[in-house]
Amino acid sequence: MNDTTSGSSYKAHDLIAENIDAYLEQHQHKSLLRFITCGSVDDGKSTLIGRLLYDSKMIFEDQLAALEADSKRVGTQGQQIDFALLVDGLAAEREQGITIDVAYRFFATDRRKFIVADTPGHEQYTRNMVTGASTADLAVILIDARKGVLTQTRRHSYLAQLIGIRNLVLAVNKMDLVGYDEQRYKAIVADYRAFADSIGIAAFTAMPISGFMGDNITTPSSNMPWYTGPALLPHLENVALDVTAAQDQPFRLPVQWVSRPNLDFRGFAGLVSSGRIRPGDAVRVLPSGKVSTVTRVVTLDGDLEEAVAGQSITLTLADEVDCSRGDVLAAADNPPQVADQFEATLVWMSDEPLVPGRSYWLKLGTQNVSAQIQTPKYQINVNTLEHLAAKTLDLNAIGVVTVTTDKPLVFEPYAASHDLGGFILIDKFSNGTVAAGMLHFALRRSQNVHWQALDITREAHAAQKQQQPRVLWFTGLSGAGKSTIANLVEKKLHALGKHTFLLDGDNVRHGLNKDLGFTDADRIENIRRVGEVAKLMTDAGLIVLTAFISPFRAERDMVRAMLPAGEFIEIHIDTALAEAERRDVKGLYKKARAGELKNFTGIDSPYEAPEQPEIRIDTGAMLAEDAAEEIVRALLL
Repeated sequence: MNDTTSGSSYKAHDLIAENIDAYLEQHQHKSLLRFITCGSVDDGKSTLIGRLLYDSKMIFEDQLAALEADSKRVGTQGQQIDFALLVDGLAAEREQGITIDVAYRFFATDRRKFIVADTPGHEQYTRNMVTGASTADLAVILIDARKGVLTQTRRHSYLAQLIGIRNLVLAVNKMDLVGYDEQRYKAIVADYRAFADSIGIAAFTAMPISGFMGDNITTPSSNMPWYTGPALLPHLENVALDVTAAQDQPFRLPVQWVSRPNLDFRGFAGLVSSGRIRPGDAVRVLPSGKVSTVTRVVTLDGDLEEAVAGQSITLTLADEVDCSRGDVLAAADNPPQVADQFEATLVWMSDEPLVPGRSYWLKLGTQNVSAQIQTPKYQINVNTLEHLAAKTLDLNAIGVVTVTTDKPLVFEPYAASHDLGGFILIDKFSNGTVAAGMLHFALRRSQNVHWQALDITREAHAAQKQQQPRVLWFTGLSGAGKSTIANLVEKKLHALGKHTFLLDGDNVRHGLNKDLGFTDADRIENIRRVGEVAKLMTDAGLIVLTAFISPFRAERDMVRAMLPAGEFIEIHIDTALAEAERRDVKGLYKKARAGELKNFTGIDSPYEAPEQPEIRIDTGAMLAEDAAEEIVRALLL
């Protein structure tokens, strides 16, 4: 291969031998292609990568660093790698379970640098394929010529298309094991083309290969003269990369950091995700909508006359505007959208299924908000593309859902911007990533329904009643004594002239929540509704007492987040399960033990005890009257 980057006829190792500085300069300015290998288990991904590394006589990053540090002439022969040993090493990784994760490898040719993500083929690790694909320019989808198009082939292709990878290579591998049969190859390509058309893949490049034997990897194979297309490596070297598209889009800068304001400098730092920016340009701060003008474009190397997508910069503005991490600076005349309700495609990546109504952290760029996912509109069957009814999403499921956030989110549809349209969901309890999502559009109701400003504020209501609004949230097992103690507390507060209201779990289910059952999803919705009602009552200046099992920490934390700091008082009525069952005032434990009552907390549904409640009452060591007195005393201090 000739080095087309420099126009020289030298091989890379010849240039290293003659002028290491020239080589390093040339290498630095080569284009970079990020690609993934994906497909089903044992389709030959690791073997293919081994062949690419071997045949390209790769130069590792650490070798380059050593060369640059040494800056001496080196021998003309690059490091020779025994292919069998290399493939054995990659196979050993599989045996040790290493390739259940994404393995990234770097190599380079005279024309281009490459980062390849070796993604696992196992269905249970589809989430890792999504991770690798999220930054890829191209996907190599491997198919075992003996097996043809499989479910995982379809799933990975669907995900690659969904994530926005437009350069696809269909590599029909192990052709040596089917006698280099042209008809077998054509049948597989036709089968795949029918599927690709159905999911909107406009084009792909198909090629027959053998990763182990090296057929059509770097040069055309004499074993398949009927194939006249490019070999894999030349295709990877020459595929066009649209590196200027982001610069031609409207300006967007998600704010990562704000300098401390002082008399001389206050800047807003971040990575320009799209567009261009110059001093004098008008920008809009979102979600607030405030407009100002750029005065400086600052970098570590000095001020710039212009910054473009991909550069990390700090902007200073002509006006004192309220702007913080998570806000977005955008072109004033062409800003992104702001909403709090969306339709999105969700790829579920957790062993624990989606719980509709549960509150998750949603991270989109530098924005981090609390979000709830409603019952899926439908789940997608990757084999048939049917839209299936679904109450939840399990591991690797793909569904279309409604997302509601607790505050406005600055976004663009994923099709227009990966940076402002792609998000992840994080479980609030485990801090694990549970899903990746792509926003489609804002729901119309999020644009049409606006908060109505009222003249009588919650502070005015509280001042009239001469009290501080509170929510006293009693939680504990059935039979722990929540309702009894909450009732006593309200009586004592009422006697002291306080304005209160008690929301009891059973009472609420007779009216507001009579449509809800006792599944996890219904329990979550039960608490969400009660939390919203309690919040409205505190807006009226009341002290609200709630007596609910409320078994999940995430939902109690959700209600806490609805209220101003200090207004949510979690009171754990702590009673051993055996003692609560011994009391069994309503006979519920007996029914649960007999299998007559499903999803009963403590028996076949979990209770997550508070870890740091404001007040803990041990009913095994304290009478109800004494417990109520302690709670009132703590509240009034």
